[in-house]
Amino acid sequence: MTWEAWAEAESDAVKAAGQWRAPRTLDAKGPEGRLAADGRAVVSFASNDYLGLSAHPAVLAAAHEALDRWGAGAGSARLIVGSRPVHAELEGELAAWKRMPRAALFPTGFATNLGVITTFARAGVLVCSDELNHASIIDGCRLARGDVAVYRHRDLDHLAALLRERGARRALVVTDTVFSMDGDAADVEATAELCVREGALLVVDEAHAVLGPHPDLPPDADVLRIGTLSKTLGSLGGFVAGPARSIELVENLARPYIFTTAPTPADTAAALAALRILLSDEGDARIRRLRGNVDRLRPGHRSPIIPFVCGDESRALDAAAALLEEGLLVPAIRPPTVPAGTSRLRVTVSSAHSDDQIAHLQRALTGTLGAVAAR
Repeated sequence: MTWEAWAEAESDAVKAAGQWRAPRTLDAKGPEGRLAADGRAVVSFASNDYLGLSAHPAVLAAAHEALDRWGAGAGSARLIVGSRPVHAELEGELAAWKRMPRAALFPTGFATNLGVITTFARAGVLVCSDELNHASIIDGCRLARGDVAVYRHRDLDHLAALLRERGARRALVVTDTVFSMDGDAADVEATAELCVREGALLVVDEAHAVLGPHPDLPPDADVLRIGTLSKTLGSLGGFVAGPARSIELVENLARPYIFTTAPTPADTAAALAALRILLSDEGDARIRRLRGNVDRLRPGHRSPIIPFVCGDESRALDAAAALLEEGLLVPAIRPPTVPAGTSRLRVTVSSAHSDDQIAHLQRALTGTLGAVAAR
């Protein structure tokens, strides 16, 4: 069989399973835009730009200034000649934000998880990973040379049993703080306390934790805090913050750091400006606005990720299509992204959504989900 024939057969298999997908181009700056395919005006409830900072004037101005000063690209990896003053400046402020001595930037959050997990999960290490962790964590575990054990979602008793049974192996526990498909949160403080008792390194991915949890970690905990620049900060990139020696080790051993061109100066400067807004009174106001928008759809929910489980894939697709007819872009999430039988609408809310847009979504969801459930 030729490679072309193989690719055709594999594509047919994905299509037969009802899982074929293609990129959908949205011409937008903020929640409102037009679908490139037909020019239809839509309001997006699919973006992770939770605080609307990707279009903030100060963020855009910082990116423009960086382009003028340093050009479009860094031109090399960080350890060669790719480091610019703005990289170190952002790393210093990210470390202070996360209350850690040092931080290291990566081009994406995905690359950060690959680099950190493979650096520390060497042969002779047991890696314990929550079963609903992000794909980047799963792939980092697959690439690591340690032994991997998956514990039941947020089940600290199961995690404790795995740690007690590890024998002489060192241990690393990795978890999202907010889980990307369900929008629920780990008990990070209890997980950290368990890791202290068991002598395990805790790696937490805080990519979606714009509304918390913001844990008060034990002072004797061994912790690495991973984040992304592409969600709360509306830019592009990832980072890990932790003890100085651990971060230096990442810079020397993490292949996605060593062998990748440095993040662009514009992205980095944009993230730095966004971080300063986040930590200001304006940032507090945007977080309060986001909290209010979430509460209007699901009071008390832990994150801006709000799932509406439809069950069957066809029901989720029909619901997404019905919402699109209403001018609302809400993606249907289905296997293999989520387990079979749990296909869903994944609503993500931003502080940039207006009261009228939230009200429109509320009305449309009520009607659409009711109609789909009745089928």
